[in-house]
Amino acid sequence: MAEDSQSDIAGVGRIPAVPPILDVVCRTTGIGFAAVARVTENRWIACSVKDDMAFGLQPGGELKIETTICNEIREHREPVVSENVAEDEGYCCHHTPAMHGFQSYISRPALLPDGALFGRCARSPPSLAAEHARRSSACSSCSPS
Repeated sequence: MAEDSQSDIAGVGRIPAVPPILDVVCRTTGIGFAAVARVTENRWIACSVKDDMAFGLQPGGELKIETTICNEIREHREPVVSENVAEDEGYCCHHTPAMHGFQSYISRPALLPDGALFGRCARSPPSLAAEHARRSSACSSCSPS
């Protein structure tokens, strides 16, 4: 599996348009982190990263798949867009924004020619994490864990 992930990282690295696209995504949306990530049933692996918020991921870095919203995209393959997680009924109580400290989120699945999921995720700077935590604690639909 490590050999496959290295091949994925190298493959994305050979696409010259990826870094400028991630840069444009960050600059036009105000999001401080964007990545092309390989998403499998068991792994989330960064293949290319634009990190203006010091999130700390580099190509080859991994997140536990169950701590990502990309895990859900893998299952339903629909884009996820939340401009304000704290006010989004679908995500105000979700563990991922609280764990990673982001307030807005954009993620769109990237499909390979054969229809298999590859993946792409983006999230905002954690500067609004305290506000998110305050609003999430007030979210009436949250159930205690």
